[in-house]
Amino acid sequence: MCYDMSFFSNIKLISDYLGISPAEKIHFDPTFHRVAQAFGPWPVVLHDDGLQLKIFEWGVIADYMNTPEKIREYRSSMANARSEKILDDKRSVWHRLRQQRCLVPSTGFFEHRDVGGKKKLPYFIKPKEEPVFCFAGLYNYSPLPDRETGEMTGTFTIITRPANPLMAKIHNNGPHPHRMPLILPKEKALQWLDPALTDAGIRELIDYACPETAMEAWPVNTIRTRKPDDASVINPLDTALFPAL
Repeated sequence: MCYDMSFFSNIKLISDYLGISPAEKIHFDPTFHRVAQAFGPWPVVLHDDGLQLKIFEWGVIADYMNTPEKIREYRSSMANARSEKILDDKRSVWHRLRQQRCLVPSTGFFEHRDVGGKKKLPYFIKPKEEPVFCFAGLYNYSPLPDRETGEMTGTFTIITRPANPLMAKIHNNGPHPHRMPLILPKEKALQWLDPALTDAGIRELIDYACPETAMEAWPVNTIRTRKPDDASVINPLDTALFPAL
């Protein structure tokens, strides 16, 4: 799954990368680590009368979550969407949201590897030589308006798929092992936002697996304790201290 990610660069990098007009009045504080269940703000790109950069909250609030109690009960499980459910499970909320597609820009993400002895080692993972990249996502506007502004909050989820060989070795245990986020190269990322994309086109994109040779990963210190939000979060540990991947 994907519950921890980074965006530690200037938000303008997203506009430059995707070739879209810079967003006005968009503010986002760079971060080296954000956890999904904090439901924090994050930049997303979607097609809304052209490509638009917006700030949404991580963790979809679906239409059936129409009371504060239902949001508290169900939202923590809505940070990720399994790719298999988007087209093949017509009862799934993800099938209903398949036309509400977005991109979730990132500079890297984290996953934990079981290295034995009841120890899980976090890795920082990213495509090689890419200052920014995009996860495929889905979005929905909350059915409940914000209490202060009256606006409908935009929320998103990151799509996950079966892991490539590198990610299978890292994400090797836990309740949802051998999964990875759906990372799309720029050309495919822009296709994901095409309003005319058919179900066949969606299937082609969700079947894409980022090659392990295009990715790099290194172990880091624990990300489950409070620490300064700076580059020390992704400082590599000595790989000789741990079993090789």
